[in-house]
Amino acid sequence: MTASSEPADRLAAFGNQLVDVHLWLREELARLRSGLDALLSGTGERPRELRAHCLAFCSALTRHHTAEDRGVFPALAEAHPELRPVLDELAHDHVQVEETLVRLQALLDGLPAASAAPLGPEEARRVSGELDGLIALVESHFTYEEKKLVGALNALSVPLPEDFALRDLTGR
Repeated sequence: MTASSEPADRLAAFGNQLVDVHLWLREELARLRSGLDALLSGTGERPRELRAHCLAFCSALTRHHTAEDRGVFPALAEAHPELRPVLDELAHDHVQVEETLVRLQALLDGLPAASAAPLGPEEARRVSGELDGLIALVESHFTYEEKKLVGALNALSVPLPEDFALRDLTGR
């Protein structure tokens, strides 16, 4: 079977692209968790590197969700009006995720420099708790989104925003 460059063939994989992006974001979130665990145990990343990793992850996740809110969800709502309640719920999740990202970034920005004293137990608990909450929220969101949207996305026949697939970051 030969590969076709027809637009319909290219568009048929949007649901698969969603899963690919979610896999990459899950991997990055796991790396962030690992980096924080190493920092808290005193064996890993310096706070500056952890903050930079968090900022890169937060930026990628925000770009992906913004592309969904501004381009993907309106296209899906047009093609599949029955999905509107699901899309509204997912858009609400995006707001909650963004609020959590802002809180996490603020906590990481407040970490002491590598030469300063290690994190105190209360500070470590707050950062860990915020990251654990983000992980749970993102995993629940991704799982629900994949379950509800992959089929509809694969059937979609309109172009979607480039940031939806995060190709420049994931290489996929």
